Amino acid sequence: MGSSDRLFSRQRTVHQILGGGLVADVMLWRQKNLTAGILVVTLAAWVVFEVSGYTLVSLSSSVFLLLFTVLFLWAKSAAILNRPAPPLPHLHLSEEVINEAATLIRNHINVFLSVFEDIALGRDSKMFIKVALSLLLMSVIGSVTDFLTLGYASLFIVLTVPALYERYEDHIDTYSLKSYRKLQQLYTRIDAVCINKVQKWILEAKKLS
Repeated sequence: MGSSDRLFSRQRTVHQILGGGLVADVMLWRQKNLTAGILVVTLAAWVVFEVSGYTLVSLSSSVFLLLFTVLFLWAKSAAILNRPAPPLPHLHLSEEVINEAATLIRNHINVFLSVFEDIALGRDSKMFIKVALSLLLMSVIGSVTDFLTLGYASLFIVLTVPALYERYEDHIDTYSLKSYRKLQQLYTRIDAVCINKVQKWILEAKKLS
């Protein structure tokens, strides 16, 4: 298929659009064991949260408490019995890593503030509509599901939809473009009817005046 027969007339493959790295390989099931492992581990975590009634904070606290207790007792018993201490690497964040993280966070915050300013001052109507619809959608989704279920469902979609699209992209693009063209034709007809009605209404209003 040529680029004109693809959605949005794209010329790059799905793998290239997703970055072409490890993340793209995982999303497109080119690292099948890793992708399947992520889904299984995430599903197991979701089941644990749902069945046990744990929250993320309580489960994290329990896991860290167990981890610290084991390491502490291991280190103390090793000192008494002249055994090697727990094989932990030196835990340290370099100044370079902190600066890079701070720069990344600052850039994202500045983008958010710029968008907020454009919307608040009425500069970007399209962005306002996009943000309003996104927030409305998030509100509706949040009212019918919890955060963990939403997170797992989102991960499941991310790890399945791109792979399915890549596998059947010829058929999906063909039917999508046909549907898009039909919707364009329908919109043109509706728009023409509405314009005619508005024009007639204006003419009638002028006659009455």
